Amino acid sequence: MLRGLFVTGTDTGIGKTVTCAALLHRYRSAACLRYWKPIQTGIEQDDDTAEVRRLAACRDDEILAEGIRLRCPVSPHLAAQWSGMTIRLAEVTAPIEAQPRDNRWIVEGAGGVLVPINDKQFMTDLMRALGLPVVVVARSALGTINHTLLTVEALRARSLQIAGVVMVGEPNRDNRAAIERYGAVAVLGEMPFCQPLDAGVLAAWARTGLDPEDRLLEYLQ
Repeated sequence: MLRGLFVTGTDTGIGKTVTCAALLHRYRSAACLRYWKPIQTGIEQDDDTAEVRRLAACRDDEILAEGIRLRCPVSPHLAAQWSGMTIRLAEVTAPIEAQPRDNRWIVEGAGGVLVPINDKQFMTDLMRALGLPVVVVARSALGTINHTLLTVEALRARSLQIAGVVMVGEPNRDNRAAIERYGAVAVLGEMPFCQPLDAGVLAAWARTGLDPEDRLLEYLQ
C-alpha cells in the first residue's frame, strides 16, 4: 500500500505544481519523499516535473519522471484521443508499483477531480487506485467557496479521504472560514503568489506557512 498524498485542484492552473514543491520543502526532512506526475498534457509547453525539480531543488532520486506524456494542453482523454491512443489505468499506475515501499509520495493530478482520463474513468479513479489521501489546492479569491465545496463533495461521494486544503492567493479570512465550516476540512495554509517564484522563496514560506500543525505527518511517516 502506498503512503503519501495526492495533490489535486479546483481547476487547472490553480497552483498544484507549486504546492507539490512546497510539500517537498516542508516534509523532506521527515520522510523519504518523492514526486510523481502520472499524466501530463501540453508537454510541449509545460513540464510540471521539471518545474517541481526546480522549485523544490530536488535531487534525482526525489523524482519519478516516468508517466503518460501527451501533447496539447487539453483534458487527458482528449489529448490521448488526438494522439491515437487510450489511457489505461493499469498503464498509468505501473511505474509507481515497481518502486520501493518505504518511499512517501507527492503525486500530482492533471486538472481537477472529474477530469476524464478515458471514456469511462476520471482522475478520481486514479486517486482510488493509488489509495492516497487528497490535498485540494484552491484559489483564495471570489468563487472559491463554491468550487472548493463541490470538489470536496465529489471526493467524499467516492469515499476518498481528504487531507486538507491549500489556498493560493491573497489571504481571505472569510473564504477560509467558510471552506473550513461548510466543507468540514482543514485549511493547511494560505500560499501567497511568491515573488520571485524560486526554491528559496518557496522554501521560506513552506517552513512557516504550510501545515503549521503538522496535520500531514500521519500520511507521510
